Amino acid sequence: MDNPARAGILAGMEYDADVIITGGGLNGPALALALAQAGLSVAVIDAQPARARAEANFDGRAYALAIASKRLLTAIGVWDQVAPEAQPMLEIKTSDGRPGEGPSPFFLHFEAAEIEEGPMGFMVEDRHLYVAFLAAMQEEPRITHLPATTVTAQEAGPAGVTVTLSDGRRLTGRVLAGCDGRQSGTAQRAGITRNGWGYGQTALVCAVAHEKPHNGIAHQFFMPSGPLAILPLKGNRSSIVWSEADAQANAIAALDDEAFLDLLRPRFGDFLGTIELAGGRFSYPLNLTLAVSYIADRLALVGDAAHGVHPIAGQGLNLGFRDVGALAEVLVDAHRRGEDIGAADVLDRYQTWRRFDATTLALGMDGVNRLFSNDNPLLRAARDFGMGVVGALPGLRRAFIRQAAGIAGTPPRLLQGKPL
Repeated sequence: MDNPARAGILAGMEYDADVIITGGGLNGPALALALAQAGLSVAVIDAQPARARAEANFDGRAYALAIASKRLLTAIGVWDQVAPEAQPMLEIKTSDGRPGEGPSPFFLHFEAAEIEEGPMGFMVEDRHLYVAFLAAMQEEPRITHLPATTVTAQEAGPAGVTVTLSDGRRLTGRVLAGCDGRQSGTAQRAGITRNGWGYGQTALVCAVAHEKPHNGIAHQFFMPSGPLAILPLKGNRSSIVWSEADAQANAIAALDDEAFLDLLRPRFGDFLGTIELAGGRFSYPLNLTLAVSYIADRLALVGDAAHGVHPIAGQGLNLGFRDVGALAEVLVDAHRRGEDIGAADVLDRYQTWRRFDATTLALGMDGVNRLFSNDNPLLRAARDFGMGVVGALPGLRRAFIRQAAGIAGTPPRLLQGKPL
């Protein structure tokens, strides 16, 4: 420690945990496990009752986990429990067209064999991921899980950060990690503002059962009103993420199940035979929201709290896990060097590492959505030409796959499958 005065302040401070995490969704538990397994103590403040999501049926949330995300889950000891419920994605087919007319002749077809890494990713439902995280946290003695609890106030000082909980308790830590979503109270209390905009689109989400097997193929069909994703789940089921203009989406959401299916079927097509709903229907307004800063005094934002993105490429959770890997690596390495893990220069390493990548990807997905969510004939010609070029160039196609899989460049150690 190069600052004796700071060393004295820290030595006299008592901490309930090295790191306090707000948000018990998926990024929060992943970060907690990564830190705890490397020797840091962690408190996870989770607004939801512990078993609520674990006991739910399909609730609309399913994730396309990239190869790098699967490696992170393996490194923190969660993947083996998730694997039986994970559907490998062996191919991705992307096309452009109008409802009932079928796709244009120009489309992209990505196959797992092109990158020799096994499946390109895995589809996993939220409820199965959460069960695995919950079990792993309960087995880790360095993690204190506080379910059905929220933060009502936070205060950062020169030696630590203190949070006040909804039950009146106060906890003190060295770092506060905000993993509490797009409406992050952690960011708001720290005075971190946001930039962004709504898309005028709402995602209609459900699961369908179908007559024929999907063979692990994911489909992304771009329509003028927004994209339709058909994502393979275990068994003869697929997750549907159907984006429509807000007014149209609200009208569709108000329909009964059979009328809903009558509208979905011409968009879905008949390539998987007859389809039926396999659970409830859900809707989520779509927007882009980017935190102006990922850090503040003794605070770091992770996942949607830092960058809420369009679901067009299914990258939201994968971006969050990249944040988890980077922040865990920064904090653990600083701890091992004897640094104050909540110091501004330490947290700035995390922001420097993650902000450009996350912002670039977020704006890239925004651009793709704007390019494809319209029926302008000139733009249709341009995007069809672009898809044809990418499809004809194997090297460029493999680069796209590796980037989406999170294995391009040098990702954080956990996303390479290496322990901290």
